[in-house]
Amino acid sequence: GPAFAGDVDAGEKVFNANCAACHAGGQNSVVPDHTLEKAAIEKFLTGGFNEKAVITQVTNGKNAMPAFGGRLSDDDIANV
Repeated sequence: GPAFAGDVDAGEKVFNANCAACHAGGQNSVVPDHTLEKAAIEKFLTGGFNEKAVITQVTNGKNAMPAFGGRLSDDDIANV
């Protein structure tokens, strides 16, 4: 896949603290079809499988997913 510019170690900490409750192991405990697998992201994520689309979703939230823009810094979101 594409190489992202974020800090992977920092991103892992952010993910474990904020995302893993619903997305542990790349899955989705709330909406089972909406996993973090590439095929699911391409199908369900507005904008498709790319860093900008993921940042928009994490920042603004959508449907069952809460917005993290008020809780995480831009750097934290970029890293995750």
